[in-house]
Amino acid sequence: MPVLEIKNLSKSYGRTKALDNLNLTIDRGQIYGILGPNGSGKTTTLGIILDILKQDSGTFEWFDGNFDEKARLKIGAILETPNFYPYMNGPDNLNIIRQIKGLDTIDSDALLEQVNLGHRKKSPFRSYSLGMKQRLAIAATLIGDPEVVIFDEPTNGLDPEGISEVRNILANVAQGGRTVIMASHLLDEVEKICSHVAIIKNGKLLATGPIGSILNTDITVEVNASDRGRLTIAIKNMVKSDSIIERKHWIECQVDDATDVEAFSRQLYNQGITPTHLVVRRRKLEEEFLTITQNS
Repeated sequence: MPVLEIKNLSKSYGRTKALDNLNLTIDRGQIYGILGPNGSGKTTTLGIILDILKQDSGTFEWFDGNFDEKARLKIGAILETPNFYPYMNGPDNLNIIRQIKGLDTIDSDALLEQVNLGHRKKSPFRSYSLGMKQRLAIAATLIGDPEVVIFDEPTNGLDPEGISEVRNILANVAQGGRTVIMASHLLDEVEKICSHVAIIKNGKLLATGPIGSILNTDITVEVNASDRGRLTIAIKNMVKSDSIIERKHWIECQVDDATDVEAFSRQLYNQGITPTHLVVRRRKLEEEFLTITQNS
């Protein structure tokens, strides 16, 4: 069942088209990545669906059209840089969010423990590292136990350790059964966290679907043997000829994801061919992303 439907959403800033008839459907329980280079329209999309920005045309619909004040409490979000009162500590800042949401009480200690900030709960926000500030913002999104959480570039500017920590926290948040929407230009983050992805560029949707359907699942095999001629003939009998590329030091070919690479190697041995080089590579999201965006 859809938690969010976006239909023909368009937005311009002067002559710049930030969104161009964008259509997306996000179902309950999905971990949905909106992936695109900087300036592709990701933050604009999030701003519109949170009623911070006004679209020029098109519509969006939360919870089957029931987007009232009560429904807003079902959504937690971070847009761009998290901002809190610098002189207040974690619990005090979270309690301000509680008051804004009209909640009577929250367990701020539990929220801080969930984002690995329990040991710094008495420290003022200004003393936090960038990663700590981002983790406090994640805790803020969880106030009121929302059904949907939205993160805009959650690992932006963090060092490798901070990226890993935030990634693990987001994965744990997603495992709780919430719908997670994450905008990012970092391909690795989307691949490791999200179940579904929409790739956008210049405000246009280029591809959308489960990660597995957007990724090319073919396996690339690099193989070489001392008798290159016999190897070439054997490979042509084993795979589609249009997938074969003659490289300087090996022959490269593509086989589908269901292919048993051990059986592939055994076929060569049975024909008297002993590979001197055999490497298997799976195409990564980065390659697929570049292919999609460069062909747009």
